[in-house]
Amino acid sequence: MADEDMFAGDGEADNALGRELEQVAEAADDFAEAAQMAARGGAGRTVDFIKEVPLAVTVEVGKARMTIQDLLQLGQGSVVELEKLAGDPLDIYINGYCVAKGEAVIVNEKFGVRLLEIIDPDERVQHLG
Repeated sequence: MADEDMFAGDGEADNALGRELEQVAEAADDFAEAAQMAARGGAGRTVDFIKEVPLAVTVEVGKARMTIQDLLQLGQGSVVELEKLAGDPLDIYINGYCVAKGEAVIVNEKFGVRLLEIIDPDERVQHLG
């Protein structure tokens, strides 16, 4: 019985995890179908499947390091100083890999990012290892 309680999950967290697993399964099915088409000579259509693969795009304004004590002292209105200087290019990540530098812009009352530099693929590979 104690083991059952240990593995009992939060219903909301379980639902979120279930949805993520379904998305991963759907993406895997799409990749499998694309691979089968490529094997049959339908390579032109394979590109269409790849075009629909979702990617996570993250724009990093800066980073900060702090102690737990500093973290516990934060409150509404607190300011956390970041390592980057104002005006420095922002790092743009795709699925966790830095691929470009950019600057923040406003687009239809929302934040956007203007690409200033695309990082050379060879340079990206060097940073992986």
